[in-house]
Amino acid sequence: MKSKPMAFLITTLIALMPMAGCFGTPDTGEMDDEGNMFEVGELTWYHYPDGINALNNTTAFGGLNTPFYTTGTYYGTGFSTFEPTMGITSTDNIYFTSYGNGPQGSTAIVQCTSMIEMTSLSDFSCQNVYGPVLPVANSNDPYVYVDPWTDRIMKFDMHALLGMTVEWSDDEGDSWFGPSVATSYSVQDHQTIASSPYGGILHETLWVFCINGNWFAPLCSQSQDGGLTWGPELPGAPVDCQSGGLSAHLIGADNGNFYRGQTGCDGTGYSMYKTEDGALTWTEHVLPTEVSGTADTWNAEEAQVDTDSESNVYAMWMGNDNMPYFSYSVDDANTWSDAIMVGPNHLEGTGFPVIIAGDPGRVAFGYIGTEGDGVWHGYISVITDAFNETPLITTVQVNAPEDPLDNASPTCGYERCGGFGDFIDMQIDAYGRPWLSLSHNPSGDTGIMGTLMAGPTLVGNLSDLAMLPEGGAQTI
Repeated sequence: MKSKPMAFLITTLIALMPMAGCFGTPDTGEMDDEGNMFEVGELTWYHYPDGINALNNTTAFGGLNTPFYTTGTYYGTGFSTFEPTMGITSTDNIYFTSYGNGPQGSTAIVQCTSMIEMTSLSDFSCQNVYGPVLPVANSNDPYVYVDPWTDRIMKFDMHALLGMTVEWSDDEGDSWFGPSVATSYSVQDHQTIASSPYGGILHETLWVFCINGNWFAPLCSQSQDGGLTWGPELPGAPVDCQSGGLSAHLIGADNGNFYRGQTGCDGTGYSMYKTEDGALTWTEHVLPTEVSGTADTWNAEEAQVDTDSESNVYAMWMGNDNMPYFSYSVDDANTWSDAIMVGPNHLEGTGFPVIIAGDPGRVAFGYIGTEGDGVWHGYISVITDAFNETPLITTVQVNAPEDPLDNASPTCGYERCGGFGDFIDMQIDAYGRPWLSLSHNPSGDTGIMGTLMAGPTLVGNLSDLAMLPEGGAQTI
């Protein structure tokens, strides 16, 4: 599947000329310290932490910290979206939710086939695959999650004061089971669900959900049987925690731990919360936000998290300058690296953070950003050597400048905004390519999948991803 490895530092311009360009725009040649010429797309930025241009000093390049030819794009799905959570199965199908577009006005579970391996735009198609005999009524906030260990697709619906329902499919959406009732008393918002490969008694994976349940901190519950029955809702933080109830996406690690990010128990900063016993008890692990501060926006309550294939932990949050920050832990969130700012220096604000990791040290960040003009674009930043003292960050804009994701709300990244709602989502496919679920608000909150058209893989040997066809506005 993957193409022959092609590191960015090469001795001839000709090798990269056939792939030059992003959305048809001209490229500019750059010279490294050794006099080698290479191509840089107009919507691609190579930088170090704090947005420092890496092309002005390439002494940190080498090994896993080597730049690759990288460009971004997106693909329209043809379905509207709201808070577009997503998942990917081992058969390379992408799934996301569409509010009200299922049978009888239910939440649709949209399956996009052949998108991951397409060679032309005509290869992929997206369709609803949620069709039980008795569909569950449409929910306030649809949520979908794919178990990375079993491929179980979990549809998790919040019905305001009526509680949560859970349905699942083990055959790519051909049949659905449930619903089970995950909670039956007043809930507010921000449900999230995840699994881990240890701890289930009647199912091979353990499931946990957390919600904002009108408590001082989120409330969480576990299922030992794959979602059929759920235990009592218990505090998703130390019992004396005063963090508030809004939690970021919950993540299950290979080692069985679950993590979620949020405001600290003292109501300030950001912390990572960890459970080692399937959400029965939680510990707080304060993130290094002394330098960054925390954003004073709608998204201020959330610090996003993911774990890699060896259960190292990666955190992302927005600082008080509304820029994205990153830290990692190699000891189960007990200690953290110094925080670094991972956005390019041309941005003046960002929002809707989300993070995904592949193999150790390889991580991608998703967010929307503005140059201060009230126009918002989609961004993916990639690090292939996060443990390096001077990690190279490659950032791409997934949409063309004349094709913004929002141009009606100058504060879109700092508040509930169109199809973005409260949050977006990000996953990585089997080939190491990151996928970012976004909303294209000007076209009616259309769900789109942002990704790397070209770039480095985040799993296996460091090499080029296979080239995908150019997407963009033509796919809306």
